[in-house]
Amino acid sequence: MILRFNIKYSSASLHIVQVILRQIGECIVRRAETADLIPIMEINLKTLPEHYSDYFYESLLAELPEAFLVAEIGGKLIGYIMCKTEHGFSNFKKLGFVKKGHVVSVAVLNEQRRKGIGRGLVEEVLIGVKSRKCEELHLEVRCSNTDAVRLYEEMGFIIIQRLNVYYRDGEDAYLMAIEFNN
Repeated sequence: MILRFNIKYSSASLHIVQVILRQIGECIVRRAETADLIPIMEINLKTLPEHYSDYFYESLLAELPEAFLVAEIGGKLIGYIMCKTEHGFSNFKKLGFVKKGHVVSVAVLNEQRRKGIGRGLVEEVLIGVKSRKCEELHLEVRCSNTDAVRLYEEMGFIIIQRLNVYYRDGEDAYLMAIEFNN
């Protein structure tokens, strides 16, 4: 992994603002910061019907900063992904109780889609979740979101089950998961 730094100069001191985890064209992927939460909420409101409280975003950032990431172009946020950790029954092992990551939300602004940004966010989250010793990662995705389902399958996720009437609007979701071979 190549780490790049965005550095901000001021007359008083030198501040390292962020570590760039990945670059995709003009877009950089980095860890989210508290100052990013309002723009993240704005992206959520523009792109997804599911919304969360301010506290929820803050708690996920505090719990798992390695897997709460943003994508930005020229200092403007264009996407994010946020996760949490859970302990529960494995999606892969019979009678297995494991630590696992859960992708709570991922979104990229409509005009920035189909550029590899969503894939880059998920790939970096896989690294972040593994660093926390999770054995697997799972997510829920609308059954109608065939582009996302195809992307996750290309990345090694499998459909575990269909969750009937999962979303508030009555749509079903697929529970998808990937197991890490540590």
